[in-house]
Amino acid sequence: MAEAIMARLQSVPEKREYDRSDIVELVEAADGKGFSVSKFCVGCFLGYSKDKLETELTSRLGPGGTGVMRFKSDRDAYLDVLEEMGLLDAMTLAVNTRPVWTDLLRERLRFGRGSAIQGQQRGRELEDFVEAIIQEVFGNAYEARCTFKGANGEAKCDFAIPSKLTPLILIEAKGYGATGSKMSDIIGDVDAIIGAKRHDASLLLFTDGLTWKSRANDLRKLVQRQNDGRITRIYTKQMREIFQAELEILKGEYGL
Repeated sequence: MAEAIMARLQSVPEKREYDRSDIVELVEAADGKGFSVSKFCVGCFLGYSKDKLETELTSRLGPGGTGVMRFKSDRDAYLDVLEEMGLLDAMTLAVNTRPVWTDLLRERLRFGRGSAIQGQQRGRELEDFVEAIIQEVFGNAYEARCTFKGANGEAKCDFAIPSKLTPLILIEAKGYGATGSKMSDIIGDVDAIIGAKRHDASLLLFTDGLTWKSRANDLRKLVQRQNDGRITRIYTKQMREIFQAELEILKGEYGL
């Protein structure tokens, strides 16, 4: 696959400026495997990971997939989306830039440490969003980013109310933009909390991010845990008022 991607990229002609016909030449392929190569090439020019590219395409194209069949059935709309995403400018910049050694190191930083930091920032932004609501309801009667003590052992969680020693309400906040590497990890984190907590403690999961659109199976597993009663409820940012109202209800039920 890597060899096929490099061969496709090396076939791109060097031009001062690119147009729609160049996008067609880059992405058009006769079979599924060829189109997978095309999408990797698009991601390389845009600086997107596989998951981020899939998320962006899904968000812009809407239902119907992002593969070769979608391209063949809705070719003009697909090409419009690639232009809107800035592919022409990205191709022009990449081909006509004459790199120096610092450019190489910048790219290493971007896809190494820089990518990890972006993922951490997305997660922390959602945690801050959730914490502000918790403070409105409980004041300072909670502990953040701690290891709580449950009936069946200990586990890490983002928020324990009223404390990590007597946690009656446990809240896990997971925010994702396009970092697919941790999308499955959330299930393990949640299961660890479920396994450790008291049976009468409530577990609330707050999550958000476009990446879930391309990780529907993982999301279904979490929803199943909610349906089974192992997770009390799952929230997103659009459910802010519901989340706050239900925290108030839990506050009364637990006498906090």
